Amino acid sequence: MRSASGPEFIRRGEAPANAPMLAAMELLGQRWVLRVVWELEPGPLGFLELRRRMGNCSSSMLSERLQQLTAAGLVIKNDAGAWELTPAGVALGRALSDVWDWSESWKSQQS
Repeated sequence: MRSASGPEFIRRGEAPANAPMLAAMELLGQRWVLRVVWELEPGPLGFLELRRRMGNCSSSMLSERLQQLTAAGLVIKNDAGAWELTPAGVALGRALSDVWDWSESWKSQQS
């Protein structure tokens, strides 16, 4: 949990390069990014299978997101040509499990 007095505190208007949380929000807030991580969390997938699971995400958009996630160190293309999470991506996948739990609770409150 972040603290208002700790070094990780985010000041409004701070550049993302100076605040890791803002940089993460900038990357993860892009459409399809979290979905790619979510789909790869159980294990590696080839591009076509990942594309199939992504529904209406175009091939070009998926390629773009995979390039961004690769540059961010969250996914890699393994020797078999499948996409998989790096250790940092696995850690993000675990964090998404908490978001999943929250979303289930939130959704039930909306009904």
